[in-house]
Amino acid sequence: MSAAALQIRPATADDLDAVWAIESAVFAAEAWSRPMVAEELSGPHRSYLVLVDEEGAVQGYAGLLAVGTEGDVQTIAVAPAQRGGGHGRRLIEALIARAREQGVRELFLEVRADNPVARSLYESLSFAEIGVRPRYYQPDDVDAIVMKLQMKDLA
Repeated sequence: MSAAALQIRPATADDLDAVWAIESAVFAAEAWSRPMVAEELSGPHRSYLVLVDEEGAVQGYAGLLAVGTEGDVQTIAVAPAQRGGGHGRRLIEALIARAREQGVRELFLEVRADNPVARSLYESLSFAEIGVRPRYYQPDDVDAIVMKLQMKDLA
């Protein structure tokens, strides 16, 4: 499906089932529990976005935690059938815009060390590697690469 056919909108509590289904499919053993996803969608200081098709079905999502001038990309996922269409880039760009609107000056994220596609995407958006969290992703014992985007040109 073309990028133009999918739209980004704020997530609501009604999106829980669809977000949980993608979370489970994409992250498998590392997926957040359904109650954790519900808490994320409604929690304070959080902004979640969903990517929806023409019928309104959720095809991806992304979340931001912003407190003061710091923000953290909580998660980002695109349904397996929609991968490779630039939708992950659209979601992260929308989160960056949301962070900027909220006055965030430093935006952080963790990415699996064994995910070169995601790492390349973040680097292309000016995220820089600032550290490693050994064995962060369980049960796979995969390191997390910590990255930071220094927000510029805040109005």
